[in-house]
Amino acid sequence: MDFTERSTREYRTKMLYTKEELAARESLCVHEQPAFCSAACPLRIDARELTRLAAEGDFTAARAMLERAAPFARILAAGCEAPCAAKCRLGEVEGCESVNMPALERAAMRHGQPRTGRGLLKFKKKKTAAVFGAELFTLVVAAELAGKSYPTVFYAAEASAGEVIGRCAPFLSGEDAAAAEAELAALDLRVVYGAELTRDFIAAEREKYDLAAVSRECLAALDAWEPDPITLYCEGARVLARPWEERGVIGAFFDARRAGVSADRLAQGMSPANSRGEEGPAESRLYTDLSAAKPGRRVPEKGVYSPEEAMAEARRCIQCRCEECVKGCAWMQHYGKFPRILTREIYNNVGIIMGDHMMNGAINSCALCKQCTITCPNGYDMAEICLSARRNMVATGKMSLAVHEFALYDQLFSNGEAFLARPEPGFEKCEYVFFPGCQASACAPEAVRRAYADLRERLTGGVGIILGCCGIMSRWAGREELFEETRAQLAAALEAMGRPKIITACPTCTDTLAGLGECAGIWDVLLEIGLPPDAPKAVGPVTLHDACGARGNERTQRAVRELAARLGCSVTEPEYSGDRAPCCGYGGLAGYAKPEVAREMTDFALRDTDGVQLTYCMGCRDRYARAGAESAHIIELVYGAGAGSPPGISEKRRNRLELRRGLLRELWGEDEMKKPLGFRLEITDEARALMEERMILDTDVLSVMEHYRESGEAVLENDTGLLVTRHRIGNVTFWVKFTEDAEGYTVRRAYSHRMTIETR
Repeated sequence: MDFTERSTREYRTKMLYTKEELAARESLCVHEQPAFCSAACPLRIDARELTRLAAEGDFTAARAMLERAAPFARILAAGCEAPCAAKCRLGEVEGCESVNMPALERAAMRHGQPRTGRGLLKFKKKKTAAVFGAELFTLVVAAELAGKSYPTVFYAAEASAGEVIGRCAPFLSGEDAAAAEAELAALDLRVVYGAELTRDFIAAEREKYDLAAVSRECLAALDAWEPDPITLYCEGARVLARPWEERGVIGAFFDARRAGVSADRLAQGMSPANSRGEEGPAESRLYTDLSAAKPGRRVPEKGVYSPEEAMAEARRCIQCRCEECVKGCAWMQHYGKFPRILTREIYNNVGIIMGDHMMNGAINSCALCKQCTITCPNGYDMAEICLSARRNMVATGKMSLAVHEFALYDQLFSNGEAFLARPEPGFEKCEYVFFPGCQASACAPEAVRRAYADLRERLTGGVGIILGCCGIMSRWAGREELFEETRAQLAAALEAMGRPKIITACPTCTDTLAGLGECAGIWDVLLEIGLPPDAPKAVGPVTLHDACGARGNERTQRAVRELAARLGCSVTEPEYSGDRAPCCGYGGLAGYAKPEVAREMTDFALRDTDGVQLTYCMGCRDRYARAGAESAHIIELVYGAGAGSPPGISEKRRNRLELRRGLLRELWGEDEMKKPLGFRLEITDEARALMEERMILDTDVLSVMEHYRESGEAVLENDTGLLVTRHRIGNVTFWVKFTEDAEGYTVRRAYSHRMTIETR
């Protein structure tokens, strides 16, 4: 099957999801949900941020937060009933108390510096406002209206600012009361002291202003009925007032804020119930992992916390946030975004008709391993989203072939030139078939050969073999047509052998081949029939890495551990193991799309581990070995066939071919002769390193040199003295720099690109 590069002239689009489907996915991400303490606060003060600032000793910034949240922040801090305390997750930990937020607020007001500067220049609004009667609600309403630039008059029966503050906040200390008096005096507000707040006076004065708010005492004098519980507006009296039930200090501040919103609506000639947005306390869906929370009591408050006491109390806060997916996924750590944001950006990326698809790198470097799904408390599935995006962009011609072309042709090679599907010699139909997988044949061909010999010897009914790829490469690339073709090829091979039971050496193959026959891992078989006689019995310490392909397959995970125990392995589990094991960087073709992201995945999987890294996925074994770790696939331990240094891309292909040829020769007496090259072709170490990095195969270089021998086309590089020739293979033009002598060629450098060059 040949692939053609996408066209830049044909523009097609297909919606990835409906708006409802997109919203359903995004709603699963709770990262942006408020912390429980903040959600419980009617004023929505970000207690998590305030404790962070206090823990760092930045009381000035913490104070500024409170002063932005409400006027008269000292009164709020002194009298707050702390509804946040009941929702603090620390209270759910045995032997632990919730964070003392009011004490931290008081410390911030005491130790933080007041805000300086005059702020932005505000123009007075045309609508005027009056506030009648001194209670905490009206005091804060007056400040709210003045802050909104309404020319405001505050009528108080009290004779002085001190009396007003004393009436509104009798719980204040002397120092705090004096500070509140100073704040009242500094407001852009006219205060009329000693006013006789009779019914007639209030009614007459009310008519002079566009907006009015009254205390509950004045509301009673007006014989007004209960204000609306949401807008706080008494339509008959045309005033804003607080409901009769007692709501405490923080309730007074919240009601004052709501009254300010209603005043804005009324000033614009709107119903005060319109466009209010979300107000007051709310329920949070935030998930918080409490496993690391340590028991601890509050720091005792004797007076106001000292800076050191406040910092100690603030450090008890566990900073509730949901980051479970990011903590367990190197891909998300690399892009620094949470699932909801990534989903929206991927959705928008897929919908682009003309322009740069900036999220293609993220879409194609996801390992599709579902680590996010298993770690997310709501099961957010970024793998499904990224794979759907790949399929969509392949179907609409928007996905560049360059990202996955090498992997796709590698699959075609495995199921073409290197493919082998035979029943055991002497059998037409088989009870079993061994399907080691393309990576096992490429990375550890000797282990595959020994495993197949053991299975033939100890299983009855015949054991066939299929050397090939299960098709996962094309599925990961979003190329469903090729995947179905591969599946049909394998189904035909299995049918010809009598539908045998499939024995795999790769959990991804086991999952991918589901539906084509009964599947079992070789570890399951070995547990049933026992280890071969020469298998080791005292391997020693290993770190066992579960394959992401075995996620959700408890049977496989248990079987591998049991087999490791029989081999004498002393197993250490990494932080993330079992269903929570991360991808090594091989899954989803991540290494082809973004090698640097795949390396980060490998490093993440290997962090805080040492010694032998034991796997049961050959992709993991290869990735870990390339990262410098001592790694082994479990069948290498069983059959004493370590792969040694990880093979390069060309060596992997040679290994598959040699394994096929060796089995044909040894078991079926068929000898496939290699075609002699006819000339010397040497590749320097420097060139081979470049080829590995740029995914250029030995066979690609050979094709270029054979083309040169036919065409004689090359140019001489004057500065290096090297000959340079090229040849286009499929969608790629390969360039080789070489020297020539009578016997052949020495390749010094090689590179490739996807441009088409025409010469005239």
